[in-house]
Amino acid sequence: MLVTANGRDVRVVYTKYDGSLHWNFTMRYLGEDEHGIWLGAGPGLVGRRGHDHEVVFKEAQVLLFPRPDGGARDAWWTAAFNAAPARTEIYCDIATPARWPDPGQVTMVDLDLDVVRRRADQRVEIVDGDEFDEHQRRYGYPAQVTREAEQAAAWLRHALSAGAEPFAGDYRGWLAQVS
Repeated sequence: MLVTANGRDVRVVYTKYDGSLHWNFTMRYLGEDEHGIWLGAGPGLVGRRGHDHEVVFKEAQVLLFPRPDGGARDAWWTAAFNAAPARTEIYCDIATPARWPDPGQVTMVDLDLDVVRRRADQRVEIVDGDEFDEHQRRYGYPAQVTREAEQAAAWLRHALSAGAEPFAGDYRGWLAQVS
């Protein structure tokens, strides 16, 4: 069980299927609701892709780590909600279910597929299918991992297009805490 303490730092660590470091950064714990656990950062969040140079994010954002209740595709995804004027309003990473080795760290395996909703026209699309196909071969994703990733992407595409929560607006209250 996750021990909660508002405002604590949480290290977010995405890896690739072979265990290599992918996106990693530190955000602030904001709280929990019926959708899951929320972390946030104001403008200027510093992250790294693997061990590459630092990347500074211009807009505030919040991350949702969904509850593994079956209704959220068994939590094979995370969602980033970006403040305006970011062109991508919502960016969902298809990933293995999040694991919390301790209250100060969350980790998951990025499975390459992403589902995004663009701010300007509200267009929803699944992206990076080419990377997903390539990494299935390179890393030898088991059939169940491939199936879960594809099902999560399809579920998210529908949920974002249909305006289901938390994608309709529940995230705005969390985003307001860091904007």
